[in-house]
Amino acid sequence: MARTDPLTVAERWKSEGRPVAIATVIETWGSAPRPVGSHLVIDAEGNFHGSVSGGCVEGAVITEAFDIIESGQSRILEFGVADETAWRVGLSCGGRIRVFVERLD
Repeated sequence: MARTDPLTVAERWKSEGRPVAIATVIETWGSAPRPVGSHLVIDAEGNFHGSVSGGCVEGAVITEAFDIIESGQSRILEFGVADETAWRVGLSCGGRIRVFVERLD
């Protein structure tokens, strides 16, 4: 079965009238599960498609996406070993990831 591109899903959800945010990996360093350019799309109901990392990092990105959908204010999120947040969300593998999250208007 072919995987549907997250940007195609975002376009479909937006055309259905759903508020949508797109998260994009913009930088990685060291051990990171997804490469730069990977996408995760999130709607206001909590549905999501794609991947920017794994496990708890994605949970944190989805949570931030709700605020971004509401406010319209884009944000860069960073998770890494030097960041206390990284341990809280389970990124203790020695890497760093930066994710740009924006509302699709």
